[in-house]
Amino acid sequence: MRTFMHGAAVWDVACPQRPSRVAGLTMAGFRVRALDALRMVPHPAVTLLLEFGAGSPVLDCAAGRQQRGSVVAGPGLGSGGAVRAWGENVECVQVRLSPVIARAVLGASPADLDGAVVSLGDLWGREASRIREQLGDVSSWEDRFALTDALLARRHEAGPPVDPEVAWAWHRIIGSRGLARVDELAAEVGWSRKRLWSRFRSQLGLPPKRAVKLVRFDHAAHRLVAGEGAAHVAADCGYADQSHLHRDVMAFTGATPATVGGELFLAVDDLAWPSRGTTAMPHVSRELRLGRRPKVRRLPL
Repeated sequence: MRTFMHGAAVWDVACPQRPSRVAGLTMAGFRVRALDALRMVPHPAVTLLLEFGAGSPVLDCAAGRQQRGSVVAGPGLGSGGAVRAWGENVECVQVRLSPVIARAVLGASPADLDGAVVSLGDLWGREASRIREQLGDVSSWEDRFALTDALLARRHEAGPPVDPEVAWAWHRIIGSRGLARVDELAAEVGWSRKRLWSRFRSQLGLPPKRAVKLVRFDHAAHRLVAGEGAAHVAADCGYADQSHLHRDVMAFTGATPATVGGELFLAVDDLAWPSRGTTAMPHVSRELRLGRRPKVRRLPL
């Protein structure tokens, strides 16, 4: 476990020594004595927060709603700057799930979350309480990671995969860092734009155009945190100009690019998630992995 310091914030951060057995699943462990109104910055993954300590994290969401304890949220958690996290003596394992595997792991489509933060107990019932107890009973972070990975791997194996065409489109978006064009993605898989939009939205939890914007924003935001100038980031990340970048950053975070460049939630990434970048391609055929057009299954509209 390493200590992360950012301004007045002091966090203990742990990373697994081994990668997950499930491609598209990453984890980090956090111990925070005082979590003070942390802005949740949108990320292109489904977020699973498993708390087990003496304290309990609290998420302040839109319209004054609060969620306490273990939660799950779809891609883009915190859009518009609407979600803040706080609490004392927080201990948790945070899991990031590629939307491609999230439906199998959660037992529900990310689309069912409807952009909201949902209590894990509402989704998993008593299993949510059991995993909390099990995480609290073990003494090392590596054991906690192994326990979490085993649970999620079992759920993943039992759950349904997304369509290979949808997986292909998602990983093309990730690989292009949000510069892929939806019309071209549809053409590559041999689907109409309407079919791609419908299947993508129902299985991954957001429409393709929103996914493109979110992935592009995530890449740009981390470059801002790294100290790059907004004008350079805008030009290099495919924005029409600096004003376009400014509008997107405001829409996703409720803050300016200068403010986002100093966000704690993004600054911890290099320590907590050292292997950022294109995720692996679960449920994707050999043809897709090699960059070939997938074999199209003729499915009804």
